[in-house]
Amino acid sequence: MKFFIDTADLAEIRDLAATGLVDGVTTNPSLIQKSGRNFIEVVKEICSVVEGPVSAEVTATEHAKMLAEGRKLAKIADNVCVKVPLTPDGLKTCKALRNEGIQVNVTLCFSPAQALLAAKAGASFISPFVGRLDDIGSDGMGLIADIVQIYNAYDHIETEVLVASVRHPVHVIQAAKMGADVATLPPSVLRQMFNHPLTDKGLAAFLADWAKTGQSII
Repeated sequence: MKFFIDTADLAEIRDLAATGLVDGVTTNPSLIQKSGRNFIEVVKEICSVVEGPVSAEVTATEHAKMLAEGRKLAKIADNVCVKVPLTPDGLKTCKALRNEGIQVNVTLCFSPAQALLAAKAGASFISPFVGRLDDIGSDGMGLIADIVQIYNAYDHIETEVLVASVRHPVHVIQAAKMGADVATLPPSVLRQMFNHPLTDKGLAAFLADWAKTGQSII
């Protein structure tokens, strides 16, 4: 499974990218707003830090303007992945951009039917939002299972399942067991995945025993 980081915070991206665990980045208008910086400049800088896909979202809702915005975003860097909403105009834009060789992430997916349409439009990634479904009492991970099953039934579908709106490490593990291609994680969730009390306890015991030897490696 690939890990993307869901943030526009450059300090977080640089720090986590240094671990070698980051395969890409996803942003959205809300994350850009939190950064307080110029959208184009932020995307350009992220693309220079991360080699993998960097999702940058259009803000238009009508096809012609979406297409113009998508083309402009794609010119920022070779690894820009244009993000479009799962609407009729968004899928029309997806198809046009894919025909031009531009990566496209179709976002705000909440049903298997929507995911099937995105694959038909040639989406590079489909972003089902598991946390937001959980919030309204629906089965977010059930949606991932359905999409993976549908996509796996057709050899010609190349769209990758990008699990979004991830709230905790359990979402990541469940998605990985189902065979999802990517999970995009808030930095806090990725950091939580490092943690286990037995790791901390074991390390403390090892260090205490080492101190008793009075030795130093360097």
